[in-house]
Amino acid sequence: MSARKRLLLTLSALLTLAVSAVAADTQPLTAPLPPLAPWNGRSRTLVAKPSDPWITPAEKAGFRTTPSYDETVAWLRRLVNATPDLRMMSIGKSEEGRDILMVVASRDHVFTPETMRRIGKPILLVQAGIHAGEIDGKDAGLMLLRDLTVNGRLRDLLERVNLLFVPILNVDGHERTSRYSRINQRGPEVSGWRTNAQNLNLNRDYTKLDTPEMRAMVAVLDLWKPDLYVDIHVTDGADYQYDVTYGWNRYGYSPSIARWLDRSFGPVVDSDLRGYGHIPGPLVFPVQDNDLARGIAVANAPPRFSNGYGDIRHIATVLVENHSLKPYDQRVLGTLVFLQAAMEALARSGTGLKRATTDDEALRTNPIPLDWRAPQATAPERAETMEFLGIESKSVLSPISGTQQIEWLGKPVTMRIPVVRLSEVALSVPRAKAYWIPVAWSDIAARLEMHGVRMERITEPRDVDVDMYRLQDPKLDSEAFEGHVRLQTKTTVEHRTEHYPIGSWRIPTDQPLGELVTALLEPSSADSFLQWGFFPEILQRTEYFEDYAVEPMAAQMLAADPKLAEEFRQKLATDEAFRANPEARLRFFYERTPYFDPQWRLYPVARER
Repeated sequence: MSARKRLLLTLSALLTLAVSAVAADTQPLTAPLPPLAPWNGRSRTLVAKPSDPWITPAEKAGFRTTPSYDETVAWLRRLVNATPDLRMMSIGKSEEGRDILMVVASRDHVFTPETMRRIGKPILLVQAGIHAGEIDGKDAGLMLLRDLTVNGRLRDLLERVNLLFVPILNVDGHERTSRYSRINQRGPEVSGWRTNAQNLNLNRDYTKLDTPEMRAMVAVLDLWKPDLYVDIHVTDGADYQYDVTYGWNRYGYSPSIARWLDRSFGPVVDSDLRGYGHIPGPLVFPVQDNDLARGIAVANAPPRFSNGYGDIRHIATVLVENHSLKPYDQRVLGTLVFLQAAMEALARSGTGLKRATTDDEALRTNPIPLDWRAPQATAPERAETMEFLGIESKSVLSPISGTQQIEWLGKPVTMRIPVVRLSEVALSVPRAKAYWIPVAWSDIAARLEMHGVRMERITEPRDVDVDMYRLQDPKLDSEAFEGHVRLQTKTTVEHRTEHYPIGSWRIPTDQPLGELVTALLEPSSADSFLQWGFFPEILQRTEYFEDYAVEPMAAQMLAADPKLAEEFRQKLATDEAFRANPEARLRFFYERTPYFDPQWRLYPVARER
């Protein structure tokens, strides 16, 4: 039998099975996942007994399910009412009107940002459910709060560290429940959705601040000033042995913080996780698709993501990615151990982190990096590799897609794979003394204020010597991304004396958030407001010309300016499209007259000289 005939027969058999399954309609459709390795870690001893009055809803259900928003809030209210060490507060409202709640845990019973900072104990901020289908952190956090307070197992940690816990950031997405939320995730049986009610991904919104959820979260960061910020997710992608992976920006804007995380945080967390029967690992971002043999990338997340945003505003920020193919109980228990280890690391070395944060806040990096790349031309014999705890796989030809697909076989395997570190600055800009925003662009200034940026608003008109960017060949993306149509453009710099009316803003960069200001306002930054598409108005022309007015003016200009006349002749000779377009030929002259709009394609945010 030929290979083609075998393929057709296999495809026919698959289609027959699919039709039969639909016709039978005996059980819900489920995605077949790779084989599962057995696990019985010591962290199972941390699960409450069925008779415990403080058993959490997830524990009570054997971790098959996770509680709804209302069930979560009810359990938390009961716990908060049972101990003076906890207080629950709303940090904002979602688009659908739900409270975004935060629980504050303090043995000193200090429940305001000012009093907590005055006491000086390290502050840990834990955020769960930014992607509501990845809800491990919520159920682990409920167990942590109980263990810190009413059952007393971790009471000594609360003596030394204060905790802020947001159980569900994406509250509206959390309530868009389905058993089909996450095709590659083992449990819970029903979970929430990745995006919020506006279909926006909150973990792409740290810079632009379109959503009420992220505005609330950034306000918490600005007001409470946590020493350590932990953002809990669940992976997509490849299969491997690690059940809890985590990491931070290592080459970005906060080098002292990165060193503290490397030396004082990671070793404590790894030791505790291993001691409880978990397998900690690095963030796994394959260089190409899910082919781990080609290696993993160690890169700086840009500031639209939690760990990139924390880095640029000098808050130690750790991204946790639990492995989606591990069972829900294993993931939740791993998260619980991770969080108690994070508190232990802060209890031991929080003073060192505070010093590192102060050092990084005092940096005035110049030039300011905006992008990174792998170092160029590394010799093969010097290429970095690492031992990787993988899962055996094979490549098979799929009769469905017609391509080679990876099939994970469930057998642990130790591999040695390349590590690609994007540690070399690929793009930077000189540090500006300050940026200027005209009063007409108040929305941009308002978003900077939401970030906690220090700004000056002028009370008298001022003429300022500035550098401004003129857009060259701007192009809008062909489709929307996260609520915006992004813009790609080249720029040229113009030296100008610009008039700023009363109410315009001056934003100095000599402040701890100076790097964030630069990333938000420089056109070449991928997270700038310009590239996010906040200035579409400057792309349109608002004045036009009449042929009968430009024709005689063009004749006068040709007669008066031999250099212009030669430029025109050369363009006619070399540009066929221009030569054949009467309007373009007249526009050539119009754009060189004082009648042409000088604001067209001029980016209104300026750099002070």
